[in-house]
Amino acid sequence: MQTNTPPRRTTRLTRRGRIALVVTGAVLAGTAVAVPLLSLHDEISTTRTRSLVIPEGSRANQVYEAVDKALALPAGTTRKSIGKTTLKLPNEAQGNPEGYFYPATYPIREKATPLSLLQSMVDTANRRFNGAPVAAGAQHHAMNVYQTVIVASIVQAEAASKDEMGKVARVIYNRLERGMPLQMDSTINYALDRRWARTTTDDTRIESPYNSYQRMGLPPTPIDSPGAEAMHAALSPEPGDWLYFVTVKPGDTRFTTDYAEHQRNVAEFNAIQQNETLPSSPGRSPSSSPSAPAQQPQFPQSPQ
Repeated sequence: MQTNTPPRRTTRLTRRGRIALVVTGAVLAGTAVAVPLLSLHDEISTTRTRSLVIPEGSRANQVYEAVDKALALPAGTTRKSIGKTTLKLPNEAQGNPEGYFYPATYPIREKATPLSLLQSMVDTANRRFNGAPVAAGAQHHAMNVYQTVIVASIVQAEAASKDEMGKVARVIYNRLERGMPLQMDSTINYALDRRWARTTTDDTRIESPYNSYQRMGLPPTPIDSPGAEAMHAALSPEPGDWLYFVTVKPGDTRFTTDYAEHQRNVAEFNAIQQNETLPSSPGRSPSSSPSAPAQQPQFPQSPQ
């Protein structure tokens, strides 16, 4: 599904970074789903426990770092432990757990280990993703469950709010159905191991299977751990014929099927970004500021 494609026709904007993973006390406020970590057998433990919160959109490397901190282990311990065992992942994952560390709140009990924490996350993902409704929804879009998790992970990264998720998912499916490259900045950021940045023309030329500007189809794996709302959007996208979208400014994301209109929206975004990065001292142009590389558009616009 991933072959080189002609020059891209439009670009996308990744709008949302992710908060750090948090280790908390026994009581947590938030929307994360609480799941059991270790078997309690027939007893109800009265021991006060800590908890590890995995937010929606977390990447595997963030999860590893959070588990190290939660268990007071040397940096890199959790990542290394993956090589010592096999997590119960779908065959399509080929051993890569990205996307399957399900976002939730996990209690850290006395005998918790990196592998027990990680396997609990994977087990939760499998329970959430392997039900008949998910399989049926994936099949409706001519995909398997793993591919649907990939779509959901892009939705999670791209949507500025949960209200936009259904539209973002629809754009992904519309572009796939028309044989268009996805051109999502979130996949570029994943390839470059960064959370959020303006995508430059040079960024879209990198050699990577996650370069959705140059490659057709979906990336080879999820790019983060999607939550329930993103997964729902991937299974039941909002009806529409949109092919393009851009967040011009916070709270103002514009979806359209018309490329000329999209270009105007992009131009408006660029103008706003240029004004926001104008240096305070006179005589300097925006292109010489650190946030706007010289000779690079802040948001590339190449006609398809």
